[in-house]
Amino acid sequence: MEPLLDVRGLTVELPTPSGWVRPVNEISFSIHPGETLGFVGESGSGKTMLALALMGLLPPGARLLGEAQMQLRESLVPALAGARDESQSTNSAKRISINLITASPPEIRAVRGHEIAMIFQEPMTALNPVMRIGAQIEEAVRIHEPHLSSQELRARALAALVRSTVPEPELRARQFPHQLSGGLRQRAMIAMALAGGPRLLIADEPTTALDVTVQKQILELLALLRDELGLALLFITHDLGVVAQIAGRLAVMYAGRIVEEGPALDVLRHPGHPYTEGLLKAAPRLEQGKLIPISGTVPPLDALPPGCAFSPRCAFRRSECDGAVPGLRAISTGHRAACILVK
Repeated sequence: MEPLLDVRGLTVELPTPSGWVRPVNEISFSIHPGETLGFVGESGSGKTMLALALMGLLPPGARLLGEAQMQLRESLVPALAGARDESQSTNSAKRISINLITASPPEIRAVRGHEIAMIFQEPMTALNPVMRIGAQIEEAVRIHEPHLSSQELRARALAALVRSTVPEPELRARQFPHQLSGGLRQRAMIAMALAGGPRLLIADEPTTALDVTVQKQILELLALLRDELGLALLFITHDLGVVAQIAGRLAVMYAGRIVEEGPALDVLRHPGHPYTEGLLKAAPRLEQGKLIPISGTVPPLDALPPGCAFSPRCAFRRSECDGAVPGLRAISTGHRAACILVK
């Protein structure tokens, strides 16, 4: 089966007073419908910048390299005339894709919300504080379907709230963001993201600042929506415990690069990169025991060490680590790590 999204060599460059930096550096991955791919790493590792690059929401002045081919519905052909890559699949069905990296702003706007949507990290900053919840969801639908009547838009907004298990959806639709709890605001964000019927959903730290009970409910909701709607879910988090509950595959990021990837259980049970192992040792557990933090800090992007970016913090550092950036090496089927210790 063809992947819904196929990313190859994605690089984001941002201008700074000290020169260009790469918060996302040669990232490659693919994701299929109904699959959850988790991205995990410390703050500043490039996870959110990766999501913003796919959404076409990078800050002004950013430069993009590589490609991100997204398979699209045939209904988008009129809106993307001249920007499609058509071919014949093995069953002779037409396949249409667009490179999200080179797409023009109008093309990205046609895709964003309709084919790919994002749940942002902090609902209170993502939601408009002076618009009612229902009106914000209706706006997300109206952009792609301007022919719908007010009654149809309202029905779509309420249906999205119901799908996102928001209690008393008609009441919540009339309320403002500050009148909702943190969990309800996050559900409203999910409803807004799903209102346009996307096939790829990016969830950027969707359970941050929520208590564990609400966190569990949000994770169960996302898993249910993924299974019912056949969504491809790109789940971004710094919490290994959270990602273990929802992701089938896992990619660990450090200093803008993927340092380990593979089936989630394989990566978490048998980490192949010292950074992944360090994250696991630093994660709280139910059983008593001392947490072992990773020494040092993530290096600034404008002063990365030569070779492996993690080497200054690594307990297994060797002289070869400074020679060149290590590539991903196979540990087992589908499980790879970017470390010279992998044989």
